[in-house]
Amino acid sequence: MGVATWKDILKNTIKIYGPPGTGKTFRLIRRVKAYRRTGTPLHKIGYFAFTKKAAAEARKRIGVPDKEVPYFQTLHAFCYHLLGLKEEDVIQPYHYEDLGKKLNVRVSFSDKYNDEESHFLTCNNPYFQMIQKAINKDIPIREEFDLNEHDRREIDWHTLKHISINLEEYKKNNQIIDFNDMIKRVTESDKIPNFKAVFIDEAQDLSPLQWKLYDKLKQKAEHVYLAGDDDQAIFAWAGADVNRFINEPAKEKVLRYSRRVSQAVQHQSNFPISKIMGLRKIKEYLPRKYLGHSYYITDLSHVDLHKGKWLILTRTKSNLIQIMKDLKNKNLYYQTNKGKSYKVSLYKAAEAYTKWSMEGVIDEKEIAEVKDYIPNGNWDAKVPWYDKFSEDQKEILYLRNLIASDEKLNEPARIWLSTIHAAKGGEEDNVILSLHQGSKVQKGISLSVDKQDEEHRVWYVGITRARNNLYKLKSKKKIKEYTL
Repeated sequence: MGVATWKDILKNTIKIYGPPGTGKTFRLIRRVKAYRRTGTPLHKIGYFAFTKKAAAEARKRIGVPDKEVPYFQTLHAFCYHLLGLKEEDVIQPYHYEDLGKKLNVRVSFSDKYNDEESHFLTCNNPYFQMIQKAINKDIPIREEFDLNEHDRREIDWHTLKHISINLEEYKKNNQIIDFNDMIKRVTESDKIPNFKAVFIDEAQDLSPLQWKLYDKLKQKAEHVYLAGDDDQAIFAWAGADVNRFINEPAKEKVLRYSRRVSQAVQHQSNFPISKIMGLRKIKEYLPRKYLGHSYYITDLSHVDLHKGKWLILTRTKSNLIQIMKDLKNKNLYYQTNKGKSYKVSLYKAAEAYTKWSMEGVIDEKEIAEVKDYIPNGNWDAKVPWYDKFSEDQKEILYLRNLIASDEKLNEPARIWLSTIHAAKGGEEDNVILSLHQGSKVQKGISLSVDKQDEEHRVWYVGITRARNNLYKLKSKKKIKEYTL
């Protein structure tokens, strides 16, 4: 296939706007299956999802072995394989920690929900964050520094420049690259294969650097399909460019029927969207016939968390941690992206010790699990595990209460906790949305219309995770809270 002309590209590019639950991904997969029925080999189709999880789900929906769909990936995985890289070729957290020690800069990493959002560095150091954001936005680091008035209170330009130079030297000396380097190398190469069709899901979250890769992809494809929702663009903090998605020339289709949200949830979702002052695609969508409910609550005890399935969402990680403590104090079993609320190793050891006390026999694996909590080897069948184990008493009491409850601890919890950003794409029957923003967020959104618009979009995403009922948790403390 020859290089496509701009006229061909415009003619053969379709952009699908899909409000929450309207079936964006379903439309893309249906189109992929249509290509299959007409004889297009799957290796001639590029399907690029925003997360590893979404890419895996797309492969599953096609219903063929993974090896038969080599280009159903994230854009970063696509570049990783085109370049023939191995794990040891890619920068890891310990590399940043090593460099941080050499530069006398403190480096730490957040919980790895970036296993899914892998191209967003979760390094908590503001210098590395700004460097990566500048690269994602494909602008000089100095320009990114000048754009961020709030961040300049924490970041010194000369230190930022020094770290940036040393980071590049460190990567070169250790013969490693990062996610952004992968995209740059593929964009500048001739390695991109020809495609019959290219599909980009959640395109509103592409960064300028990724849009450069997209431009190369569409030149090598006969047909291009973009799907997304600019109202759900919540990764501008990492460099995502929603305006490029809105302005991208293409035939447009807006999906109008949500199979997710109730009428009450849809009504609530209109409030943050109506506050967006910048560029957006005007679109309306119709909810399910189910009425649903929307309430304000001031405490988690105002809802019965012992029944049904729940998703509790927070704007900030600090607020998430506070709610985790509250749920533990209430002896409720929950999960986060990090794992279960109880200590799994303690639970397994308790099960094994109880089994040994009652039956007198356990296998070698179970013995090893118990030994972690009885280091002196002083077992006693007459003494229950909670009086015998060496462990924090609060953890022991919490687990005892969970075991005594009706919860099935070996199964996924009915209650999930997440930040709004980490929950993007998820949904649940009942959603509790904590409206607490945190002082740092408040300062950030007060600076520009763009930051305020992104904040409204964040709340929109949070609201529309609810299928049936939305409960807005409004703190009693005298803090600034989001108004719905």
